[in-house]
Amino acid sequence: MNKLETAYVLVKSEIAHEMDVMNEILKIDQVKEAKGTFGVYDIFVKIEANTSKEVEDVITKQIRKVNHVLSTTTLSVIPEQNKK
Repeated sequence: MNKLETAYVLVKSEIAHEMDVMNEILKIDQVKEAKGTFGVYDIFVKIEANTSKEVEDVITKQIRKVNHVLSTTTLSVIPEQNKK
């Protein structure tokens, strides 16, 4: 079985549209989890994909194009340290 690429994305959305954005993000196949957060970012998203290119495409071609998304910050996982 191939090892999946994992990334976490911090999403900033327009005020009062957090739930709309999260619901749209959860429709994306590679999104495994999305949680609302307090603070600078509004939504914490976990992505799992077959390749780093696929992760990049999910972020740039899908998440960033969701209505009311203002910005994203991506945290990539270091594969060697991803034990669990």
